[in-house]
Amino acid sequence: MDHFAVLDHPRLPWIDPAALKERFQQLSMTAHPDRFHTGTTEELTTATTRYAELNAAHSCLRDPKTRVLHLLELELGAPPANLKDIPAATMDLFSEVGQACREADHVVSARAKASSPLLQAQWFEPAMACAEKLAALQKRIHLRLEDLWRELHIMNAAWESAPPPGSAARAAALPLRRLEAMGRDLSYLSRWSGQLQERIGQLSI
Repeated sequence: MDHFAVLDHPRLPWIDPAALKERFQQLSMTAHPDRFHTGTTEELTTATTRYAELNAAHSCLRDPKTRVLHLLELELGAPPANLKDIPAATMDLFSEVGQACREADHVVSARAKASSPLLQAQWFEPAMACAEKLAALQKRIHLRLEDLWRELHIMNAAWESAPPPGSAARAAALPLRRLEAMGRDLSYLSRWSGQLQERIGQLSI
């Protein structure tokens, strides 16, 4: 399914979140199943299906990572390959994130095994120090993500000037190889940010 078409939005690498939300709300308001509770079964079924499609489209397009991967699949005609390859641009963070997560897991595990409140209190400072380290690493990841979001915004010009979907000349006019590399970056950086946030939460308990 083309989520851009569902929301009647042109295919673009970057979409303003507020504008996308407004578009979704406008369309979902007319398709909400509650508007058809007195209608026929067919009308209710159609509205429910349409509402589900709108929600799925909005959920996909509001996230830069899933939006880029969806756009690539539409333009390439198949899901992008090599998504599991760690991009060179983020390789430097790979070992740091892994080590930081292992350290956090050790502190959380050791604190949980402490047999008394006094012993658990002894892990307070190590936990806070570990959480600060994770937060600093997460900030670096977020800066990388912001750089990618800015580049996606700039990329919109290529899609706006490209031949229409279905044209034989469209693929050659689009920076799909670069977008695919960015898709891998976004996937890993988003995943690592989530892993770090999860551990920060565990350390703060």
